[in-house]
Amino acid sequence: MKMKDFESNLKLLEEIVVQLEGGELTLDQALELFEEGVKISRYCNTKLEEAERRVETLIKGADGSIVEAPFTVEGDNTAR
Repeated sequence: MKMKDFESNLKLLEEIVVQLEGGELTLDQALELFEEGVKISRYCNTKLEEAERRVETLIKGADGSIVEAPFTVEGDNTAR
């Protein structure tokens, strides 16, 4: 299965969850969707880890040490 971009996969994963929660699938259909969801989840997790490493690289100090900078979402006052 060729993976699309992160956002498309996240949307697909959300759709799978809705279908699984709907309870109208056969056991085989549910297992197939669950397996697809696990693959997509792993892909998304890998992409997030790659993004985190890129951000860490970008915020390294001049001496190579990482400068701590809290990650905040616009409009959210809590640091991540």
